[in-house]
Amino acid sequence: MNFPEELKYTKDHEWIKVDGDVITIGITDFAQKELGDIVYVEVDTLDETLEQEEVFGTVEAVKTVSDLFLPIAGEIIEFNESLEDEPEKVNTDPYGDGWMVKVKVSDISQLEELLTVGAYKELIGA
Repeated sequence: MNFPEELKYTKDHEWIKVDGDVITIGITDFAQKELGDIVYVEVDTLDETLEQEEVFGTVEAVKTVSDLFLPIAGEIIEFNESLEDEPEKVNTDPYGDGWMVKVKVSDISQLEELLTVGAYKELIGA
């Protein structure tokens, strides 16, 4: 499994790429393997400001639906619209073309609560 060192991670199996006060969020390689074939990604919170740990969307696989939790409070400023037609990008390129949303962060100090790649690997037993 692939776990890029430069990213942050959550206990909910999401990855976070930080670029100033904007973060990009997707699900980890581990999560997409556990879910199986992704058939639908729904984010109906575009342009909304949400608190940390609020649900910002769902990811649907063949056998299950999982909530997506916002790791840091902020405004959902972009949704990866290519996932509407090609949700399988989450499976084939979870850290690249399979990203889900971009968020303008409200409280940058919440970044300190995220997991390092080492802590995430320990969490999942990798």
